[in-house]
Amino acid sequence: MAQEYPQLLLNNQLCFPLYACSRKIVGSYTPFLKPLGLTYTQYLVLMVLWEHESMSVGQLGNILYLDAGTLTPLLKRLEKAGYVTRERSKDDERITIISITEAGNQLKEQCKDIPSKISAGSSALTREEAGELYRMLYVFLKEE
Repeated sequence: MAQEYPQLLLNNQLCFPLYACSRKIVGSYTPFLKPLGLTYTQYLVLMVLWEHESMSVGQLGNILYLDAGTLTPLLKRLEKAGYVTRERSKDDERITIISITEAGNQLKEQCKDIPSKISAGSSALTREEAGELYRMLYVFLKEE
């Protein structure tokens, strides 16, 4: 039966190994983020804000490929934890500006070694292969 539609075989899908690898990689962050009370997505938000300090929810969503409906509850939790503030833009009240707080910036010190710990825990790819995979994945993300 499966041979009738080979395009429907799981092993013929590019999306499946990407999905499975993504879950595995994101899961590898859990031991480092859970003690800090952070999810992987919250960690991504903090990384963007450590780099940019503040931006609109829309800008943050564009960078992270997330919609406002996904970001809003996550940002509320980060605000409750004291890591970010949410304020209406003075120029346009429809726009919410997210800013990193001092407590959020202090968390950076606790997170600074996570990328190297993740890299050290994976020997599946050489540095060159990882760089090429990174480049190829961004080709898909930039495609519109």
